[in-house]
Amino acid sequence: MTATEQPRRDKDGRLTPAPPEWTTRPAAPFPEAAVKGLENQVQRANLRHATGTIRAKRARVVAEVDNWQDLRSAGEAIKNRTLRHLDQHLVTLEESLTKAGATVHWARDAADANRIIVDLVKATGEQEVTKVKSMVTQEIGMNEALEEAGIAAWETDLAELIVQLGHDFPSHILVPAIHRNRGEIREIFREEMGVYGTPAPEGLSEQPAELAGAARTHLRNKFLRTKVAISGANFAVAETGTLVVVESEGNGRMNLTLPETLISVVGIEKVLPTVEDLEVFLRLLPRSSTGERMNPYTSMWTGPSAGDGPQDVHVILLDNGRTNALADPKGREALRCIRCSACLNICPVYERVGGHAYGSVYPGPIGAILNPQLRGVENPIDKSLPFASSLCGACNEVCPVKIPISDLLVHERHRVVEEKKRHQLNQFEPAMMKAASWVMADHKHLEAAGTASSLAGKLLPIRTIGPLPGPLSRWTQNRDVPMVPAQTFRQWWKENHDERA
Repeated sequence: MTATEQPRRDKDGRLTPAPPEWTTRPAAPFPEAAVKGLENQVQRANLRHATGTIRAKRARVVAEVDNWQDLRSAGEAIKNRTLRHLDQHLVTLEESLTKAGATVHWARDAADANRIIVDLVKATGEQEVTKVKSMVTQEIGMNEALEEAGIAAWETDLAELIVQLGHDFPSHILVPAIHRNRGEIREIFREEMGVYGTPAPEGLSEQPAELAGAARTHLRNKFLRTKVAISGANFAVAETGTLVVVESEGNGRMNLTLPETLISVVGIEKVLPTVEDLEVFLRLLPRSSTGERMNPYTSMWTGPSAGDGPQDVHVILLDNGRTNALADPKGREALRCIRCSACLNICPVYERVGGHAYGSVYPGPIGAILNPQLRGVENPIDKSLPFASSLCGACNEVCPVKIPISDLLVHERHRVVEEKKRHQLNQFEPAMMKAASWVMADHKHLEAAGTASSLAGKLLPIRTIGPLPGPLSRWTQNRDVPMVPAQTFRQWWKENHDERA
């Protein structure tokens, strides 16, 4: 395919690779989805290797910074101050962007944002766009909205390209294809590149340099012929109207300079008041995410510049549940997130089940609190996510902006329980808690319950309790519960230590 050719449709009539079928259905609750992740031995090995490598790199570069904890505290303070006055900063950002020559659009939700994007692309007469890696465009399902409108959206980040060509879904905030190994990537390139553009070279091996070279060649024609690009933004500086994208490959720089039209979708929590505030985050983010001392590419642009880069610049400021999170005095702390993925890389649950189990573009510990904040706790997947954690607290220690993730998980669990109570769902659990409260409230009750349970230990000749029916099955189907002892602790103490016995 040459630089002047238009995208062609595949055998299914699509312009771009179809996402996996399971993404078109309601997501399974985390406990069900996690079982599939645990059964995927190749994925588990890939994740163990990748997260271990990133953790080690982060630890090395963080140890080099004597005032790392001060930087974390500064990042926390800046984000908290910004969120307290977010309404004012957003007005300032809009004024600065407009003054710089950009057109500002406000989107209440995903449908609003996608409608604006489709209309803007159609107004150019183009049938395809290239993309900078963007979590927020994944969040709103932009690629599929463009596909339905007859517009092809091409991922240009290497990992996102792997995911797109593999008919896959991102499983990590920073490294979307972390669940794939080099052999799988080679097969994806060999089978799919030729369907959607320049094919992979003959004899492509698993060597990283060859795989990257194949991706570079495949993307080159798309960069040269595409006149519209879509980006997100890591940060948006209110006082100047400057948007910032940090990346490691240079594809972002290509997207931000070559096209004639640039559309940037920015979550409203990305705003920073001043350029001075940006300094703190440009030190925190690379060390926490890729384990680098600085970003290989940091692109900053303030509206269009005559004769240089895109001349038609649009910025879509997206809510999509963020004001709901902001209204929660405790839950709003999740909006400090700068999408570094440090919490994913250290989480023992994520490392074993992978990102797809979370049913969202935001997986891992931050996803377990951010998704319920943005989407509510009404559907099965979101109400299950706060329980997708052992509450070990490791994520608290690595978060560069000191989000108390384990505390927020407990907070979200409380919201889920209150939602169940409000709808009078799952009456068994409250009844069990009420019975436990009665037992624990008086030592006589506890002693009587212990004596009664010890009878079962005497009568049943088993060492562990296997799967039980009914409501107890969710606990016992994956755990071997020890059989209650034939003698309670009180009985043992009286027999062996109590002088009055």
